Amino acid sequence: MKLSSFFTLLFVSLLFNACAQNKNMESLGLEDLPEVITDPAKYNVLSDDEKKVILRKGTEWAFSGAFHNYKEQGIYICKQCNLPLFRSSDKFDSGTGWPSFDDMIADNVKELPDADGQRTEIVCANCDGHLGHVFFGEGFTGKQTRHCVNSVSLSFVPEEAATETAPKNTEIQPIDAYVKGKGYEQYSVATFAGGCFWCTEAAFDRINGVIDVISGYSGGEETYPTYEEVGRASTGHAEAIMIYFDSTLVDYKTLLEVFFVAHDPTQLNRQGPDIGPQYRSAIFYHSNEQKKAANKAINKLTGASKFPDPIVTEVKPYQAFWVAEAYHQDYYEAHPENPYVQRISRPKVEKVEKTFPNLLKDKYKH
Repeated sequence: MKLSSFFTLLFVSLLFNACAQNKNMESLGLEDLPEVITDPAKYNVLSDDEKKVILRKGTEWAFSGAFHNYKEQGIYICKQCNLPLFRSSDKFDSGTGWPSFDDMIADNVKELPDADGQRTEIVCANCDGHLGHVFFGEGFTGKQTRHCVNSVSLSFVPEEAATETAPKNTEIQPIDAYVKGKGYEQYSVATFAGGCFWCTEAAFDRINGVIDVISGYSGGEETYPTYEEVGRASTGHAEAIMIYFDSTLVDYKTLLEVFFVAHDPTQLNRQGPDIGPQYRSAIFYHSNEQKKAANKAINKLTGASKFPDPIVTEVKPYQAFWVAEAYHQDYYEAHPENPYVQRISRPKVEKVEKTFPNLLKDKYKH
């Protein structure tokens, strides 16, 4: 290849990448942020402390950074090149002493094997400036991700200066919209709350005759509630599941029997390590027949002294069901390595499998 042709291709490539990056920022509603610097010769000037972390991969002292407890709304950008990295809406308090985010903007954060051979380093995808490390499966948020970042690697652009036009959450939707076109009208429905929906969804999904189990939020007044809002116990909703089932194969009474095995109905506003009204035990009935069946099942269990403590399960009329974020659906099956799934969810699911071997779908029979 001739040298002139090589430089022509290089120029076109750089121009294309720059245009693509600008287009990407515009699609995210981030076009009003400082311009991203792609020329290393023009990177922002760093102080000695900033160079120690960003260039030489050092770590600032815990609780010493400007942003570890910063709560303003806006966008966090790379100190060295201005690339947008994190949104304040994805920031949470991990108690570790460093800014923590459970998501990043686009693919602007790059993961690399750390020099220690154990951790995963994160760097700016544009300038390769060191940011910190990323950890998975710790249970801080539903996304099971913690980008642990040095404050000194970041600059902050407040909300009024960073116009972010994208909706805060486009995943939450009412159940009718979610199942539209799936032909579920032919099936019966049941709505239960029994603690973390990762557990209950997996337990009921194993029962023959159950067509679909959908994780979501029910029992409150808030519309389009997010996982974080429900987790703060500010919506009145509980983590719940909507079950579509073929009543010719399994009836509502049988599903109630599974429900009272799949969780502990004597724990008030909690299930094991998960504490708060969002983890309460509840049955949201869709008809008077379901209401009668639920109360009958509770009275039967109480009379037989099946539990050492009183059953505290709520029996209330169904009002609405909001489908949870996509990453919650089929979480048990998709993340068998997750520590919570292994320690908390799996024993509950296995208990259902052991108690109801004749009810299991063929693929779950041992």
